[in-house]
Amino acid sequence: MTATLSPFRSLRAGAALLLALSAAPAWAEVEIGLYGGWQTAPHSGVTIRGDDAIPDADFTAGWEGRSFEMPPHWGLRATWWPEGGNLGWGVELNHAKVYADRETLDRAGLEHFEFSDGLNLVTVNGFYRWPEALGPLTPYAGAGIGLAVPHVEVVSGDSRTWGYQVTGPAVTWMAGASYALTDRWSVFGEYKGSYSMNSADLAGGGTLETDIVTNSINFGVSFSF
Repeated sequence: MTATLSPFRSLRAGAALLLALSAAPAWAEVEIGLYGGWQTAPHSGVTIRGDDAIPDADFTAGWEGRSFEMPPHWGLRATWWPEGGNLGWGVELNHAKVYADRETLDRAGLEHFEFSDGLNLVTVNGFYRWPEALGPLTPYAGAGIGLAVPHVEVVSGDSRTWGYQVTGPAVTWMAGASYALTDRWSVFGEYKGSYSMNSADLAGGGTLETDIVTNSINFGVSFSF
C-alpha cells in the first residue's frame, strides 16, 4: 500500500536536512541550483485493478509534458563538494510532470488522468565534475536514487483520486556543463533523465501502476557558499 505525504511536512524535513548538512565542516563548498526547461515523457503501460467506480484496465498512456504550463517543470538541488575534490553528492527535488493525452483518456474511459502537480522525484545524487576541461566551462555528470512522490490525479464519474502519495523508487541521471559568472554565481545547462516505478492507491480501493520515463533539457542558475 502506498503512503500519503503532506508536501509541507516533506518541505520542512528537507529544509532541516539541508541546514544540518550545510553545517558539516568536512565539505568546503555547498552549491544550490535552481533550474527549469523542456521535459517530455514517452508512452508507458498502465494497469488499473480493483477500483469500485473504475473498471479493471490495461492500456498504453500517451504522455504530454506541457513544461511551461502552470505549474511549470522545475527542479532544486543542493550539492556538497569536498575541499580540493571533484566528486560531490547532494539531494534534489525534480518537479517533473505528465498529462495523459486525449486519446488515452478516451481509450481508458477516464475524465482526468495526470501527475501535473508534480511527478516529484526526490533523490540523493552523486556528481563528478571536470573544472575548466573546456576552458571556462566545467562539464559534470551524475546519477541519483530516491522516491517518486507524485500528486496523483485520476477522475472518472464519482471516483476522484487527488493527492500526494509515495508511489515507488526512482532513479535519475544527468550530464551538462556550468559556466562561472562570479566566484559564487554560475549558470548551467544539462540533459536530465529519470525512471520511476509508480504504484498508486485509488480512492475507491483499487490501484494504478505505471513506470514513467522522463527526458528534459534544463537551464539553471546556481549559488555557492
